[in-house]
Amino acid sequence: MRRSDATGGTGLSDSIQSRGSAVISFAAVIVIVYGLQMAKVVLVPFLIAAFLALITVRPMLWMQRHRVPAILGALIIVCAMMLVLFLVGAIVGTSVAEFTAALPSYQQRLDVIVQGILKFVAETLNSDESLQSLSDMIDPGWAMGLAASILNGLKDVLTNIFLIFFTIIFILLEASTVETKVEAAFGRSAHSLEAPRVFLSNLGRYLGIKTLVSMATGMTAGVLTWAIGLDFPLLWAMLAFLLNYVPTIGSIIAAVPAVLLALVQLGAPEATATVIGFVGINVLFGNFIEPRLMGYGVGISPLVVFIGLVLWGWVFGPVGMLLSVPLTMTLKLALESDERTRWMAILLGSERDAQYALMRRSARSHEPAGATGDRG
Repeated sequence: MRRSDATGGTGLSDSIQSRGSAVISFAAVIVIVYGLQMAKVVLVPFLIAAFLALITVRPMLWMQRHRVPAILGALIIVCAMMLVLFLVGAIVGTSVAEFTAALPSYQQRLDVIVQGILKFVAETLNSDESLQSLSDMIDPGWAMGLAASILNGLKDVLTNIFLIFFTIIFILLEASTVETKVEAAFGRSAHSLEAPRVFLSNLGRYLGIKTLVSMATGMTAGVLTWAIGLDFPLLWAMLAFLLNYVPTIGSIIAAVPAVLLALVQLGAPEATATVIGFVGINVLFGNFIEPRLMGYGVGISPLVVFIGLVLWGWVFGPVGMLLSVPLTMTLKLALESDERTRWMAILLGSERDAQYALMRRSARSHEPAGATGDRG
């Protein structure tokens, strides 16, 4: 009887301890996320630098293999990036300022058009209450305002441009030695470093392909809006380039302001042509070219991609939305590195990852009893 009571007491104690550990872990996650959100002014420039360095590390290593000194290679890459950024900033910056100044007048004209449409709908339904309720629900200028706020938010981030570029230089200088340092410091074998190495390679490949596809998307959108006769074609090209990094809804956010401006500035036929053009661009690049280049994709569930977009956007603002997929990939790798959290990484991953985990588990279960011990 006493033994039974002792066993029951131990089970109750383990249950309480398990629940307490879960509560502490959940509270720790909340504190960490809130801390990241509060520190975003400091963290965002370093995040941008880290991911830009991942894009450019392959050219850096290629130059080192061809006996180019590390400091010279880093300076060449950073100077090329600065030249491109300053040229684009000089061209697009004027368009952003002019668009922001003209935004109130565009919104007023858009309000008139929308109110006319709502009035027609209310007369058709013979209900003034429908007009009032629809008018309260619809804010026609939200998309234009959102586009302006995203561009202005990125402009604020770029005030730290020199900090970003200096950080990139130091990351590139350390790129060729970091693996040796980690192995010497922690005694990791080459096999144990394989997962981080593969992850960084996949992440760099993802960012490189995404950048090329985004550039092609932006240039095509710029040519489209210029051919239609829309104001600020360079602005729409830049917006399409940037928001192509945002999964799921980025292409929609990029298209809506251009379509609304076409409706206000040129009329319904041109707005329809803009819709068709943006749909064609997104189908071509998003459904055909990018999947072929990416292969198996990023290994993250589509639902997790969307949740990550919302979460990282809240934590880091517009930059968090642009980098939501790389940040979620990094979180997934961190969870995979610990046996206790690997189940969370599987839930974050794609169906292909889950099938691979099941295959590994099945293979282990069919191993002879002494196989695991002999291997160790």
